[in-house]
Order: sequence, then structure tokens, then C-alpha cells
Amino acid sequence: MSNLAVTNDLFFDRTGMDSRRVEKLVGEALAGMDDGELFLEYSQSESVALDDGRIKSASFDTTQGFGLRAVAGEAAGYAHASELSEAAIKRATDLNPLGIVDLGAKTKLLTEIDAYARGRDPRVRQVMASLSGVWQAVQIIRPDGRRAADIRPLVRLNVAVVVGEGDRMETGSHGAGGRVSYEYYLDPANWRAQVDEALRQALVNLDSVPAPAGEMTVVLGPGWPGVMLHEAVGHGLEGDFNRKKTSTFSGQIGQQVAAKGVTVVDDGTLPDRRGSLTIDDEGTPSAYNVLIEDGILKGYMQDRLNARLMGAAPTGNGRRESFAHAPIPRMTNTYMLAGQHDPQEIMRSVKRGLYAVNFGGGSVDITSGKFVFSASEAYLIEDGKVGAAVKGATLIGNGPDAMTKVTMIGNDLRLDDGVGTCGKDGQGVPVGVGQPTLRMDGLTVGGTMGPPPGP
Repeated sequence: MSNLAVTNDLFFDRTGMDSRRVEKLVGEALAGMDDGELFLEYSQSESVALDDGRIKSASFDTTQGFGLRAVAGEAAGYAHASELSEAAIKRATDLNPLGIVDLGAKTKLLTEIDAYARGRDPRVRQVMASLSGVWQAVQIIRPDGRRAADIRPLVRLNVAVVVGEGDRMETGSHGAGGRVSYEYYLDPANWRAQVDEALRQALVNLDSVPAPAGEMTVVLGPGWPGVMLHEAVGHGLEGDFNRKKTSTFSGQIGQQVAAKGVTVVDDGTLPDRRGSLTIDDEGTPSAYNVLIEDGILKGYMQDRLNARLMGAAPTGNGRRESFAHAPIPRMTNTYMLAGQHDPQEIMRSVKRGLYAVNFGGGSVDITSGKFVFSASEAYLIEDGKVGAAVKGATLIGNGPDAMTKVTMIGNDLRLDDGVGTCGKDGQGVPVGVGQPTLRMDGLTVGGTMGPPPGP
């Protein structure tokens, strides 16, 4: 059954609404406007969480509603409600796409995760795990009656492990997810990998030493460290910031904004990835958009409103958290393409420095480009080899400036495991990040001790 047929069933057949009448209402409401749409949404979300051997919470929610947007010039009006017709519609409670795997099976999975983690190492003190899923159906109706629809499943598994030795306690966490079904994570080969990685990180932290501080060469690992690219560069390439000229990248299309060899793309077409979409939340098909090519700025990520005002084409990046939010330019899966260098060659090229493998929290100022990121897993590099694990390292810098400091790009592009949620203007949407191993010279590292000796 097609996405359009499924969403027709949800929004029209089951509610008693007449699709032609709705199309007429949208056309009349948006007559004389520059743009706009009716956004219809039905979603189910659920989550089960375990902490220290016991189920701590379980939730299930159904949400449905519409958002109607009218755009004239730069101004946009937005109205939304949790009703899908002139009269209150009945809730479609008999459709349960997430309930194919019952609560008992999900509870069993989480308890198996707990037992497996504790059996892996006697130093395990606490295990926390959660499994969550969302099934979302959307349909967009444009003023001319054109309709577009999408079905969006999204599952996520998170595991955190606390280990202890003597008086010292440390934590490691890992997760994975994507636009897949629950069955994927019922396979032990998939969930055990998440537990093993969380435990590995916890044990690494148990042996860590204070991080150095100062300006030094930093090697970023592949995959999740691309979150720094997302925050420090990606947001600055969204259309609204550039139309308003509040981004450090404003007016720089065609100019060198990164080191040669740096190519950054935003790709919503990747199969099963967390940030992927068939269409964005305005009905524009997702696309493979080249943002920076060989260091040259090629374009911005656009929704319909900002694209029209900037004389550009929409790029499939108009996204919203739910029917209660108006769409704005957002990233999907943003990553840097691979280069030519072997990762071991990159490591051997560094006499003294820092190897950052995983990141925790971070923040960026879009206008200035300044960022701060904390490394949740990092190591000293000594004579071209990975040395001691360090704790408390932060990377401090300016996004556009940092991109000019890339001196070696690995051939090992990797995408993250599917846990990213991006916040902007009070809206959160699922996203993906990625990159190969990178060498960056002259980054500022904040830590708890002085800089390592040597160049």
C-alpha cells in the first residue's frame, strides 16, 4: 500500500472528512498568499526504560492534528489544532503499527541487556537501558490541491553502564537507531554490540587521566565526532540564518570557506538513516545537497519560504517537530566525504596531540561561529601512537576557522549509529551526522592540566 493510500485512510476515510472539500478549504484559505500548506499528522510513540534491573517507566501516546500555514512576503501565519475536521474526529485507536512487538518482548530485551552487561565484567555497578519508537504518518496539501505523503518509523535503543573500582566510578553510554522496525534490535547480534560499546567506554574512562590544555593538533575519529561539523558548520549553512545575514557564512557562496579537500553534504535520501525523509515537511522531495565542495561554499539548506526570498530552489530541508510547529530550514544527515589518507597514516603524522573519539555536549553561536564541545572519549597522541585515555577535554574554537585547519582527511567515512536529535527554535528533529578521521592543526583544547610537551 502506498504512503498516500495509508495516510488517506488515516486522515480521510477514518475521520469522515472529504478530501476534495479539505482541498477546497485549503485553496480558499490560502488564496492570494505567496505560499502555505495544510500539514496533517498522525503519530504513535512509546518508550520503555530499565534502570538497575527494574522497569522504571513505560509510556504510549497517540497524537494527531493539523497545522495550516499562510505565507505572504516574509510574514507567515500559523494555526494548529488536535482536531482534523470541523467536528472532533474519532481517534484511530485500532491502528497499532508499533504494537507488533508487545510490551513483554521489549521488557525481556531490556532485562537481557542488564544481565548481559553484568556478566561481561564484575566491575559493572549499574545498567540503564531504554527502547523507544515512533510511527508517524504525514500528508501535506498545497493550495493547488497537490498532495504528498510519508510514513516515518523511527526506533532507538540506548544503553548506559556504570563501572566501579575502589572509590572511582565511571560511566559509558552508547545507542543506535534508525528508520527500522523493533525486530532489528531483538536480534542479539545488534543489541549486544551497543552493550559492548557502552561497557568499553566506561572501562576506558575508569583508567583515564586529566586532559591536557592548550593549542595542539587534534585528530577526530570517524562517525559521531561529525556532531561538531553539524553544530559548528551545519547550522551556519541553513537558509534562514543566511537570508537574515546572521551567519558567518552569509554572502560567501563561491568563496573558499574550508581547507581544500573538505566536501560537506546534507543527504536526506540515505536508506533507513535517522535523519532521512522521503519528503520534507513541506512536501519537497529529499535530496543529496552539496554544501561545501573542495573547500568552496556551494549553497545553503533551504525551506520554501527562505528559498523564495533568496531566489533559490527548495532543497528538501523544510522540517518541523510536529503539526504544532511551522517548518524551518533544518539538517537531515550532514557529513563530510572521505579523503585519501589511511587513518593510521594520519595518526603516525602527529608527534604530540589529542585523539577525540566521542563527544558529549556542545554549543555554538551561529553569528560568531564560536563553539565549545566536550569529548566523552579522548586519548593523548604520543610519537604517532594512541596513548593514555584522558578525561575532561573540551574543544574550543570557531566553526569557519576550524574548517581551514583540516590538514588530512581519512578514507574511512562513517555515519553515526543513529541517536542524534537537533534542537533549533524550540523544535527537536532526528538527524544524522558523520565524517572520516580528520587531522586538524592548531585547535584550542581546554583541560585540567598543562599542554603536552613537544610540537
